[in-house]
Amino acid sequence: MLEAEVNDLASGANFAALTTMLPNGRPMTHVMWVDTDGERLLFNTEVHRRKYLNLQANPAVAVAIIDAQNPYHYVEVRGEVIEEVRGPLAREHIDALSRKYSGAPFSAPITSERVILKVEPRRQRVN
Repeated sequence: MLEAEVNDLASGANFAALTTMLPNGRPMTHVMWVDTDGERLLFNTEVHRRKYLNLQANPAVAVAIIDAQNPYHYVEVRGEVIEEVRGPLAREHIDALSRKYSGAPFSAPITSERVILKVEPRRQRVN
């Protein structure tokens, strides 16, 4: 279950830094759109991307969500990807995320297949 402040920041148009582990054990961080279902953090990517491939080998993540109105206020979540959703639901989700962040449906070309990654929190910290 997400803490209230984590859920609030993930619900708004606040960017997240998602860190995964490369095959050589080094971290890799991406600034991403983030969402929540109230219990987990949700990310949307494509299955050919390096972050997705990293998560297939090691589902552990660290996430920082930064408050767009006050960048000194942020939350950190450590957890792991426990579920994926593909198909029409993943496509609808990227459109919803795009509307939240840009005000319009997602317009970039989709190269492979969209996937929603559901992150189960193991540790949460509010700053």
